[in-house]
Amino acid sequence: MEHSGITKISTFIFSCVLIFGCINNKKLKKSVAKKPNIVQYRTPQFNADSAYSFIQKQVDFGPRVPNSDGHKKCGNYLVNTFQQYGAEVFLQEDVVQRYDGLDMYMKNIIASYNVDAYKRVLLCAHWDTRFMADYDTNKVNSPIIGANDGGSGVGVLLEIARQININPINIGVDIILFDVEDQGQPNSDSNIVKDSWCLGSQYWSKNPHEKNYFAEYGILLDMVGAENAQFTKEGASIYYAPKIVDKVWDIAHKIGFSSYFSLDKTAPIIDDHIYINNLIHIPTIDIVEYDINTHNKFNQHHHRHSDDIEIIDVKTLKAVGQTVLEVLYSEK
Repeated sequence: MEHSGITKISTFIFSCVLIFGCINNKKLKKSVAKKPNIVQYRTPQFNADSAYSFIQKQVDFGPRVPNSDGHKKCGNYLVNTFQQYGAEVFLQEDVVQRYDGLDMYMKNIIASYNVDAYKRVLLCAHWDTRFMADYDTNKVNSPIIGANDGGSGVGVLLEIARQININPINIGVDIILFDVEDQGQPNSDSNIVKDSWCLGSQYWSKNPHEKNYFAEYGILLDMVGAENAQFTKEGASIYYAPKIVDKVWDIAHKIGFSSYFSLDKTAPIIDDHIYINNLIHIPTIDIVEYDINTHNKFNQHHHRHSDDIEIIDVKTLKAVGQTVLEVLYSEK
């Protein structure tokens, strides 16, 4: 993902050029889902140690770059874990084309709870990792491990899935792990290829796993695990879904995480939520770290080999995970 302005984002979206193969949606688990009774449920406690272990497990597979062995093994692990936690799992598998023409195997993973519930909330993150270390000075052309950029959002969502499985919830929840998000064109390239980032979310937004799919709103998690991370009110989130931004930030402050959820408003970035907002029109926000001290305003380890498990902090995971759980369980 990268920074941009609202006008540039609109131009960016509607000039989308991307080559897709044939749609291949797979429904992996069929169950007879009952509409939940409307009961006031207490918000469960987010287990940050559990989320950390989910991140560690991803890191143990190595870089999760599409077409790699680590990508294949991690994808199977994620599917199996969601099934273990009672989700109805759908897969979108296809071949998409990277900015330089390389065919890349894509696997979007969708895990759904309370599939018959009318009211739904979408949670999402990307699970692939960067194929190069753009901002490093060593081994620039080698893939990164992506503990934070990729791993952290997935780890939080897996723990949320575990909690939903053992703590019934009234609403429908769809967790989507987008693939091929982080394979975009390096900034150093002179010939710009539009829409080269977020290929998995572009694909799903044009071809949702369910006909006429819609959710009340969506929350995207990206780089949510570093120590003392600051999550500002990102510009595109404010533009597309201001009420959802306020809802999430108000809850974060109410339950004691104001030191993580800053009230500062910052520039929009190009991330998966842009395509969800523009292509399938679900108001979606991005909880993403903002660091004023870096050149691109992302985490200091962004697209570097130092983005490993050592930079993950359980306190940050707790702040994000508990806030999102509180948002979900406050819905009626």
